[in-house]
Amino acid sequence: MSVTLNKAKRIISKAFDAGKTNDMKPLACVVLDAGGHVVAFERQDGASVGRFGIAHGKAYGAVMMGMAGRAQMARAEAQAYFIAAANGVFGGQMVPVPGGVLLRDSRGRLIGAVGVSGDTSDNDEAAALAGIEAAGLVAEA
Repeated sequence: MSVTLNKAKRIISKAFDAGKTNDMKPLACVVLDAGGHVVAFERQDGASVGRFGIAHGKAYGAVMMGMAGRAQMARAEAQAYFIAAANGVFGGQMVPVPGGVLLRDSRGRLIGAVGVSGDTSDNDEAAALAGIEAAGLVAEA
């Protein structure tokens, strides 16, 4: 099972709504399936073009490692060599900071990940969580 396009679009829309409500800087949001492939991506007006790469890296690292960005950051702080090596295995595509959130269905099965970039990592994560909740899915941050 994987995240659907309709759910992905809802996640992005509601993440952007959360950003606006909380006066965040313009955001970019990507939703990946359980294999790390892009299901949907949008970038708000004013968000820099490089935000796709950062949002993707946050989500990609979450899917590939099976742990959200916050957990990856803690692991990097404790074992920098391991996260650096893992990032090398994944072609340098991981961005191990908050804002990459795992997506699970109601039974706890991994169905993808969300990556948000544009504001602080904590705010990016909050926007991702708001989008996931609004889509009726389970977030693991």
